[in-house]
Amino acid sequence: MALGGIASLRSGFTPQRALRLWHDVALARVRGDVGDLTERQMLILLTIYLETPPHTVRGLAAKLDVTKPVITRALDTMGAMGLVSRKRDEADRRNVVIQRTVDGALYVEALAETIVGHAGDLR
Repeated sequence: MALGGIASLRSGFTPQRALRLWHDVALARVRGDVGDLTERQMLILLTIYLETPPHTVRGLAAKLDVTKPVITRALDTMGAMGLVSRKRDEADRRNVVIQRTVDGALYVEALAETIVGHAGDLR
């Protein structure tokens, strides 16, 4: 969707329509054949894919104002799904660096396409 399309969508975007979009996208994701993530897991995943790396457990915990174990549990789930991987930072072995994966990039891309598709249905 072009930037002009986003602006026109936003101008007529009511709270009710925003909730309908969120509902429809969540429903499509839950009904789909990809694993669904909790809201926290989704936020962590999108932070990893939308913001410039490197990402560390410590950095994500500070950014999202949660504990490192919260990030670790979320990464365990996302790692099992193949959406991210982890490795020790060779420069500072105390840090764990989170890396993007092809499957994770495809997951985020499919999510974006679902959002755009459902946003177009609201017009």
